[in-house]
Amino acid sequence: ATLEQIGEAIRSTGFYNSKAKSLLGMAKSLVGNHDSQVPGTMEELTRLPGVGRKTANVVLGNSFGVPGIVVDTHVLRVSQRLGLTKQKNPEKIEQDLMVLIPRADWTMFSHRMVYHGRALCQARNPACDKCPLARVCAFDGKDNKGGRR
Repeated sequence: ATLEQIGEAIRSTGFYNSKAKSLLGMAKSLVGNHDSQVPGTMEELTRLPGVGRKTANVVLGNSFGVPGIVVDTHVLRVSQRLGLTKQKNPEKIEQDLMVLIPRADWTMFSHRMVYHGRALCQARNPACDKCPLARVCAFDGKDNKGGRR
């Protein structure tokens, strides 16, 4: 596919021009350097264009069964609100959560945190009154910048 075709196919994701370049570079790297196979280590994955720790952890956990904690915006927000971390940097949050969560649960923990962040613990309108974690949650109704919701 051309860069333009890839861009059109992923237009709805936002930043599609940059993502299209990364996808094309990643595909070329897979074909040229990895015999068209997705590598199975963090080191090899993060050397691919456009692949950072978050994406590498998703691929490792879901495709290779290698546990990893994915820190996206939902995991970042929910883990801070629950008092599991005070960090703001995704890699530091990942390290904090790795200490707290049993390794075998890392991949599913990430999925559950993302789901919880989308379904109940939304950034602008958290449904604290419906949250099964409210009794253990450190969130006091303030957004991450200290304002009231």
